[in-house]
Amino acid sequence: QVQLVESGGGLVQPGGSLRLSCAASGFIFRPTTMGWYRQAPGKERELVARITITGNTNVADSVKGRFTISRDNDKNTVYLQMNTLKPEDTAVYYCNVLSNLNTYWGHGTQVTVSS
Repeated sequence: QVQLVESGGGLVQPGGSLRLSCAASGFIFRPTTMGWYRQAPGKERELVARITITGNTNVADSVKGRFTISRDNDKNTVYLQMNTLKPEDTAVYYCNVLSNLNTYWGHGTQVTVSS
């Protein structure tokens, strides 16, 4: 049974930081790509950042320089360090995992940036 357990969301003031975690379990094949997407109210889901098993990353221009993605292959866990958060970063953040050509989604964690 594949499970993606997300944690780390919450309410933060502009300029603050949060760290999201997504622990993946139940995979027969080690996840190849792990990443984060987000969806703000009234908008489409968009890629935030993703990282391959070899450490290659793809980061959205809107968060480049502020967000850092990393992963622990031994723990099948992906992290998103979010710094200098802005109100426009407010969204539900979803963990995304690719394994053996299958795509899996977490339930999402809310990130709200507001004073």
